[in-house]
Amino acid sequence: MGVDPAFWSGKRVLVTGHTGFKGSWLSLWLASLGAKVVGASDVVADGPTLFAAAKVEEHLDQHHLIDIRDAAAVDGVFRAARPDVVLHLAAQAFVRRSYAEPVETYAVNVMGTAHVLDAVRRVEGIRAAVVVTSDKCYDNRGQGRPFTEDDPMGGHDPYSNSKGCAELVTDAFRRSYFEAADGPRIASARAGNVIGGGDWGEDRLIPDMMRGALAGEQIRIRRPDAVRPWQHVLNPLSGYLVLAQALWDGADEYAAGFNFGPDPDDAQPVQAIVERLAARWPGGLTWEMDEGPHPHEAGYLALDSARAHERLGWAPAWDLADALDSIVDWFVGYRDGVDPHALTLGQIDRFQRG
Repeated sequence: MGVDPAFWSGKRVLVTGHTGFKGSWLSLWLASLGAKVVGASDVVADGPTLFAAAKVEEHLDQHHLIDIRDAAAVDGVFRAARPDVVLHLAAQAFVRRSYAEPVETYAVNVMGTAHVLDAVRRVEGIRAAVVVTSDKCYDNRGQGRPFTEDDPMGGHDPYSNSKGCAELVTDAFRRSYFEAADGPRIASARAGNVIGGGDWGEDRLIPDMMRGALAGEQIRIRRPDAVRPWQHVLNPLSGYLVLAQALWDGADEYAAGFNFGPDPDDAQPVQAIVERLAARWPGGLTWEMDEGPHPHEAGYLALDSARAHERLGWAPAWDLADALDSIVDWFVGYRDGVDPHALTLGQIDRFQRG
């Protein structure tokens, strides 16, 4: 099972968080497949964004700027859009910000998810919904092994904990409202350390490196020994799309949580990523340690994606080398004045062709 262009052509798809990094890639991919994409998100972030650079709004059927914490606003967008499929990506997505703004983080990630699922419950015609959380939703006690979907939810920091709560909310709604054979089918998707061209997010390794590369400045790196499941953004996005396709047919085995992670060998420490990316950038990059202090972050994080492999036939199409090459290609093209929309669609096309 792969991403099926015939399935998506003509479908009305509501993407929350469409102005974000992942949401922008997803919206452009869906539009290129012929879907009628309705975006719902808060205001576009200040500074450079993929949404603005690639002119994502021009390729949407509808573009709504709302506060996901406002239940009435969420319900109104759903009723205006009348979607067939919902892909919920809207989130407060930064660990370090969650320490400074914990209440906002819970309001967006937990109550925002409840508002979306309640709208799915109330608005007729929705057939499938995928709630995107994070690999950080699990109770990470330093187990030193990849997490499976049946591991307990948890989280040390407000961001991670809020994602565990979002998973519990999704499970409760699924059991309470979405078990009827003729009703919407609901699943959750867990992926983390997603990387790719056009990411300018705060306090993230690749964006920090690319900002430094474009400015010709030395890069400061924290936690070089921390291991993460690095993967190109198109890998998990393909999983979300395949999962939504499977939910459409209504089989119970797909109404569940799914990990979408890279091959085990691509779970690498930060320093390895820095060195490999620096070697690929034309002229090289220089970096130094950022001694902190830094808030708590898990030292080891990896996902077991056997369920997605076995039930969905999904596997990551690009490995870490492909991901790093594509990032350099995107940002070098951006630096040299190549149209970001063309850069992004070109990489989507190459990913689909294999």
